[in-house]
Amino acid sequence: MKLSLSPLPFADAPVVVLIAGLGGNGSYWLPQIAALEQEYQVVCYDQRGTGNNAGALPEDYSLAQMADELWQALAQAGVTRFCVVGHALGALIGLQLAVDHPGAVSALVCVNGWLTLHPHTRRCFQVRERLLHAGGAQAWVEAQALFLYPADWMAARMPRMEAEEALALAHFQGKETLLRRLYALKAADYSRAVAQIRCPVHIICSADDLLVPAVCSSLLHAALPGSVHTVMPGGGHACNVTEPDIFNALLLNGLASLLHSHNRFYKELQ
Repeated sequence: MKLSLSPLPFADAPVVVLIAGLGGNGSYWLPQIAALEQEYQVVCYDQRGTGNNAGALPEDYSLAQMADELWQALAQAGVTRFCVVGHALGALIGLQLAVDHPGAVSALVCVNGWLTLHPHTRRCFQVRERLLHAGGAQAWVEAQALFLYPADWMAARMPRMEAEEALALAHFQGKETLLRRLYALKAADYSRAVAQIRCPVHIICSADDLLVPAVCSSLLHAALPGSVHTVMPGGGHACNVTEPDIFNALLLNGLASLLHSHNRFYKELQ
């Protein structure tokens, strides 16, 4: 699997791996990359079945496989220790990596993630699947923005919305691929596995997320004693896109604090 690694900003700079949600494209993180590259080596990638890593997925595709594919690609690139910043599905991949490779994940930031699928989120996905089956890629793409962005933000950026839709249609991952990735997401349950996570965790959510209710982050926070929980007042599901200045400040300050906690913990063990 192909990865994109930014140059090291300085010797021994920490590595941050950015993991997108169901869309799968590393370009989702464009509002964050420039800010992160000042202090970190940034790893972006298109998830298997999407973008530069297009290809067929197995029928029994799972979150564990998604995490293992990324782990193998990182190992081939020589990346053995890293922070993870994951959005929605990407947050779940981050949880899986933290469970499977506790010595490699130094910090984890979960953005609008969850332990197990909330009934409201499941209902949203059921509606979107029906749209996909009935109206194909066009219907899926046109509805997607409604779940990602606040209404006022979209209304003020209609030309951008139209351009995003055209781009998403041109690079649509394919119905079968999308459904297999979606089924893997819906089947994932980390309500027990999170007890194994030892790295410091920062949980960020937005209060007005239409797709993943903020209570999901509260439950994740409760299941991870010592985790930090930040609620943005607005921004929708894609709060890192709609409120990049606020989100970037939270992310940079949060990563610095998490890494400080991680390094102090390991010094105390020595």
